[in-house]
Amino acid sequence: MSVDQPRRMVLLRHAKADWPEVADHERPLAERGRKDAPAAGDWLAAQGISPDLTLCSTATRARETWKLAVPQLPRRPRTVYEERLYDASPGELIAVVNEVPDDVRELLLVAHNPGMQGLAEVLAGSADEEVGRRMAERGFPTSAMAVLTVPGPWKSVEPGAARLTDFWAPHA
Repeated sequence: MSVDQPRRMVLLRHAKADWPEVADHERPLAERGRKDAPAAGDWLAAQGISPDLTLCSTATRARETWKLAVPQLPRRPRTVYEERLYDASPGELIAVVNEVPDDVRELLLVAHNPGMQGLAEVLAGSADEEVGRRMAERGFPTSAMAVLTVPGPWKSVEPGAARLTDFWAPHA
């Protein structure tokens, strides 16, 4: 693949987490999260999204979200559990994306808010009007996904460089 060909990035916020007496990093999914995560995988499959690489936060709720979403996909992508995605700012998330190899055409990030919503907003230099409206109205609830088209190589991803092409959230 040429580095000049557009790439697709999907930002998946982890599913709804429970609040037991554990460290934030170790919080598991709530019952609703265990239902919404497979629905997120169903949506990805229905859209024909088949990531080459998934970068997933090491937090329990993010790992559980991905574990429940991935069986819905036609093929299992390479998955890397990345500590830097936990509690990351949009700038920190961009730094991780900038390290993705050029042979990855579709990238999926599974991480947390407010970083994921901030990343979608800062990267989207443009958006399909209806899609931008939906994301603005819904915010970025648990299990939400933003789909962005990125021109050129991952190392050139920067604020305003992408186009928001789709947005999905459960319980619409």
